[in-house]
Amino acid sequence: MKRKICVVITARASYSRVKTLLIAIKSHPSLCLQLVITGSCLLEKYGGLTKLVNQDGFDPIIKVSNLLENENPTAAAKTTGLGVIELASVFENVRPDVVVTVADRYETMSAAVAASFMNIPLAHVQGGEVTGNIDEKVRHAVSKLADVHFVATASARNRLIAMGEVPENVWHTGCPSIDLAIQIKNDAAMRFDYESCQSFSSASKYIVVMHHPVTTEHGFTKDQFCSLVNAISALHIPTFWFTPNPDYGAAQILKEIQRYGETSKNLKIHFLRNLNPESFLKLIKHCACLIGNSSTGIREASLLGTPVVNIGSRQQGRERSFNVIDVDFDSNAIIEAVQNQLDHGHYDSSILYGNGDAGNQIADLLAKMKLSVNKQITY
Repeated sequence: MKRKICVVITARASYSRVKTLLIAIKSHPSLCLQLVITGSCLLEKYGGLTKLVNQDGFDPIIKVSNLLENENPTAAAKTTGLGVIELASVFENVRPDVVVTVADRYETMSAAVAASFMNIPLAHVQGGEVTGNIDEKVRHAVSKLADVHFVATASARNRLIAMGEVPENVWHTGCPSIDLAIQIKNDAAMRFDYESCQSFSSASKYIVVMHHPVTTEHGFTKDQFCSLVNAISALHIPTFWFTPNPDYGAAQILKEIQRYGETSKNLKIHFLRNLNPESFLKLIKHCACLIGNSSTGIREASLLGTPVVNIGSRQQGRERSFNVIDVDFDSNAIIEAVQNQLDHGHYDSSILYGNGDAGNQIADLLAKMKLSVNKQITY
């Protein structure tokens, strides 16, 4: 009988991060994939994933609606609580052998709590890392609830062991998102097609902006956005700008984006909600610089050699390669750093976050691990 692996996806970025793992589980002779999508994944305003996941051949999928959109921290707490309730019902119905949760979104707490309290072995992907924002607390909390860990770097593994996790249950596999990035990097013919953006049709150089709210700095959200948009406007380079994750403060950023779109004559900025993982990585691979506070600049961009200007505290403490320049939310500092990166050009590739086989490694480990009644995992 195949082992049932229930993977819970809570946000658009999480899907890209584990797509190769989903493929590996689905194709593994000893595993059966149960895919759950929840949280912002179901909402088009945050780049809804349902259609994309179906197009990628992951069918059926289980949908869990739990996201409260009120713009306050209470909504995030209640969303997490609703997720525990709804996912507990899902787990009771589908009876997975292992639940897999990803990274550090606050919604991942729902899957971690529900699985742990129901005595279902929990596997955590991308634990052991250090960052700013609420993500830091969520990631470590999920790691302490998890029974087995698939980490991206050697330092992350050492950190989890120092936190008391059993060394035999902490595996340095690399990050599944790097698997996909390597495929894009090695295909010289793959270039992002932006013909739908008519003002960009002849552009040979463009930049990408990915700016998310910092939940612990909510009072500065508007000022941070203004510093960034002033810098991007002054650079006057064709720009793809992604709308933010649904964190506390996202509504304020979306409001500022709408206001900017209504009042600005700048046709060089094109706002995007979502792309499929392959198109997204092609966009990042060929851009002249990635700017903002997304972990994409730290992880996938290091493999692709993309120059990055990382702004603020959201990624503070995360291991980074030589392609990243760190600055504060100051327009002049941002402009100077971007210009330095444009002058430098692309960097050599780094395998800090993986060498391209994480998805298959994790699937094999999920198939081989022995699960006892008391949830102790052995291999």
